[in-house]
Amino acid sequence: MTIRLPDAQGGLRVYEPRTDPLALTPAAPFTSRTVFSAAHVVADPFADVGPDSPAAVDWDATLAFRRHLWSHGLGVAEAMDTAQRGMGLHWSGAAELIRRSAAEARAVGGRIACGVGTDQITGGSLAEIRAAYEEQLAVVEEAGAQAILMASRALAATAKSPEDYLEVYGHLLRQSAEPVILHWLGPMFDPGLEGYWGSADLDAATDVFLDVIAAHPDKVDGIKVSLLDARREIDLRRRLPHGVRCYTGDDFNYPELIAGDEQGFSHALLGIFDPLGPLAAEAVRVLDTGDTAGFRALLDPTVELSRHLFQTPTRYYKTGVVFLAWLAGHQTHFTMVGGLQSARSLPHFARAYELADALGLFPDPKLAEERMKTLLSLYGVNQ
Repeated sequence: MTIRLPDAQGGLRVYEPRTDPLALTPAAPFTSRTVFSAAHVVADPFADVGPDSPAAVDWDATLAFRRHLWSHGLGVAEAMDTAQRGMGLHWSGAAELIRRSAAEARAVGGRIACGVGTDQITGGSLAEIRAAYEEQLAVVEEAGAQAILMASRALAATAKSPEDYLEVYGHLLRQSAEPVILHWLGPMFDPGLEGYWGSADLDAATDVFLDVIAAHPDKVDGIKVSLLDARREIDLRRRLPHGVRCYTGDDFNYPELIAGDEQGFSHALLGIFDPLGPLAAEAVRVLDTGDTAGFRALLDPTVELSRHLFQTPTRYYKTGVVFLAWLAGHQTHFTMVGGLQSARSLPHFARAYELADALGLFPDPKLAEERMKTLLSLYGVNQ
């Protein structure tokens, strides 16, 4: 088994795939950490749609992937940016995704939290933004899922001061039925969120974020921080009120943040745990036993793959996530809503394949090799 892959110099090199996948079996949820995988959606490859059309979703394959994550003990973070919110998946499709996934979670006993945003509007007054948030919050709560209050492009464009954020979030937290997760998504994931919390100065923004939490600690289960800055996340989690969790969204530094230190640790809500699901679950179970070194030994080697998938422009990491799901056999095609499969280069795919294969992530290495060769052939690479 060998395969010719493009190299960084524009040539080809021979790679020998591994033949044995990791033996990772489904098991119960974890005891020491709460861990969510932000899950991707599977497009319907036969739908006659264009890049600006509402998303056509293959619901059977999409829900099957969520059952795969639940079977390994992971929670599912639904309708987040990993599911292409704001990058191909419109609110109407997200609402259906939330309802279907929440029903599936109830059927199998899986944990689920769902994204609440304002992507049904592109702008407006603070009152209109609050109303958009309220509409989505109602959908999530009626579906029986936990709410994740996501950052809003509309709010970022409309807010004139930190007080506007305090007012909007305070309004939403007062009316939420259950404690929510607050999501701070950095501009590397979405340029439209530059200056969130009222300042491009992250220290000032952090103070506003903490003020929101301090005013309603009983309504905040935790925060998800996606700034790709481990030191900042550690400093922030040490300032949280007692009982408010920190869910790392740092796809560059997650092993050390989840492992923690003598002053605490982060739980996890990560897009990289979509392709890493079974391996990540195994690592957390090792951590459940108190074996931090064993946890790091399993998870540290995955960081190179994660940093590759999340390289700039970071928001296109979804392409690599879906690509690996196809190679792993979780879906029959490499098509994405909005045509986003074109967002990364062939060398990028080749390196992602090589790194994932070396980790043993593909349940059927031969299938992954054949699919990689199929993709290469479309680019004119003969084996």
